[in-house]
Amino acid sequence: MRFPRSSGILLHPTSLPGLYGIGELGVEAHEFANFLRNAGQRVWQVLPLGPTGYGDSPYQCFSAFAGNPLLISLETLVQRGYLQSADLESKPEFPTGKVDFGTLIPWKTPLLRKAAETFERATPSERAAYETFCRRHAGWLDEFALFMALKEVHNNLMWTKWGHALRLREPEALEQARSELRDAIAHNKFIQFEFERQWMDLKAHCASHGIRVMGDVPIYVALDSADVWANPGLFKLDENGQPITVAGVPPDYFSATGQLWGNPIYRWGAHAASEYAWWIARFRRALEMLDMIRLDHFRGFEAYYEIPGGDSTAVSGKWMKGPGAAFFEAVAAALGDLPILAENLGVITPEVEGLRNRFGFPGMAILQFAFGKDPQAPDFKPHNYVHHLVAYTGTHDNDTVVGWWTSTGGADSTRTLQDVEKEMEFARRYLNTDGREINWVMIRTLVASIADTVLFPLQDLLGVGSEGRMNLPGTPSGNWHWRFGTESLTPAMAARLKVLSQTYDR
Repeated sequence: MRFPRSSGILLHPTSLPGLYGIGELGVEAHEFANFLRNAGQRVWQVLPLGPTGYGDSPYQCFSAFAGNPLLISLETLVQRGYLQSADLESKPEFPTGKVDFGTLIPWKTPLLRKAAETFERATPSERAAYETFCRRHAGWLDEFALFMALKEVHNNLMWTKWGHALRLREPEALEQARSELRDAIAHNKFIQFEFERQWMDLKAHCASHGIRVMGDVPIYVALDSADVWANPGLFKLDENGQPITVAGVPPDYFSATGQLWGNPIYRWGAHAASEYAWWIARFRRALEMLDMIRLDHFRGFEAYYEIPGGDSTAVSGKWMKGPGAAFFEAVAAALGDLPILAENLGVITPEVEGLRNRFGFPGMAILQFAFGKDPQAPDFKPHNYVHHLVAYTGTHDNDTVVGWWTSTGGADSTRTLQDVEKEMEFARRYLNTDGREINWVMIRTLVASIADTVLFPLQDLLGVGSEGRMNLPGTPSGNWHWRFGTESLTPAMAARLKVLSQTYDR
């Protein structure tokens, strides 16, 4: 699918400002959409919206279908009468500029539970809307609500460490759990109902300003998820639920030992036998929530790298053939045209590009990577762009532009200090810059390019340094915390970006 010429900003909602420790889907989110409108931007890209698990990563969620309860606006719950203003007065002294998940979660979770209890006395119309939501989403909601209730009574242990009967989903054990945990299950369903209401209100607000929302669909799901627990036959697991093989990528330009992600690998034959029913349901849900999809690790659909489950690095993995064209044919037959951006970063084979081109999915280009030794550096130079492309200054996995430009480090096992110096010198020459306002230089370079869509993290618009980096791949902690301040987005900044967008027909 060809995207219209436009530009936009990458910002995960957790990074929005606000009083309650994390970005939420309330007034600050709506005000950010207003800023996008005033700045002439037409796309808001977010990361996966699911309930985060290990390491607070949106790429390790308890469900591929559910929403993150931490994003629910507490002030909206007060407005609806599910909480009282006094309930919010107990908030801790949250740090500015970052999310402290360790403080946030134990404070906010009981408030969401209290709102769910209050909802039990909801009006008939509210109850009817809730019941409709539960019926429409029963295919994933029932199992997810039970899974989260069971995690709570097991002190948040992974499902692979539950008792034998629940781990293996013996029918009698499941029925007993549904009966004993009826209230907790209902609470989890209400939280998902409220998340959807708040998210769809925000999405409608964006649409009223001509802003499309792009979201992220990771290829893999977390082992500790309702998806794997409820559908073990769709994944390569042993009799105890442990993964036989796990996902990752081999050693490359970025890592001498590769990346060991740890997600369980799909039994693609089982998915094919069901005509990809689980995947079609997943895409259908994503397209309800989003206007456009960034399909993470697209190359894994052509060939994926699997690593023995007990390994500590990705070195001994091997490539296996993925589902290929049959997969996308089945999804398109069920859902129609797919507004998909294919994440095709790293070492990409002609077969992967052939699959992407066959279905008309645009690929990605990262301007930060255009000046060094990245295998795709030639394609990332703007003079080599094609129209059917989504170009970025950087992504959530990169340093910010200013951090990249000003860092005296950058040398590691794969890049020497000489490599870094050559990269910077070439960037100065290519961009015709002395480095002043390097973030705006790179934004302007992209906006002026022929790429149909250009996107930049908000950190690059604000010109923040490495302290604004969202994620450092391969590190287990310290990621996904960044937030911007309430006063960071100014009318002058919006006007400057709008002039750029108008100048280059964005």
